[in-house]
Amino acid sequence: MPYKLDEIDTAILRSLFTDGRKSFRQISREIKVSTPTVTTRYQRLVSVGLIKGVYPTLDLGKLESRARSKLNHASRSDRDDKKLGISSKVKLSCDYCDGPVAGRPAMLRFASFERFFCCKSCRALYKEKYRSKMASISSSRHQ
Repeated sequence: MPYKLDEIDTAILRSLFTDGRKSFRQISREIKVSTPTVTTRYQRLVSVGLIKGVYPTLDLGKLESRARSKLNHASRSDRDDKKLGISSKVKLSCDYCDGPVAGRPAMLRFASFERFFCCKSCRALYKEKYRSKMASISSSRHQ
């Protein structure tokens, strides 16, 4: 007998389609069911074969040309198993001015977020612009 998806199953799938990195706790809060329910339903969706895996979607434009050409020449099925070399580099853009980050980036870590900047000035301007949002995120994590 086929497994019939219900509202909870489809809500979990919709949530994962928007961001496959969400924790079961985040999904449970979003769809208003308990975390153990989400865990059990997810495991059931895996065991019935509907969810085969969770894979990253790469932005190949962020890779330097040598690493990008290695992945571009691989077939789609090969690309899933292709490992990026240890020397592959990811191009960063400044989270404030959107300019390229050359050399070592200025970084800002808060809550579970990391932001990268081309210079200390952009980092300071970002902190000033988003001070209240960062404070509310930090205070909600400590409650």
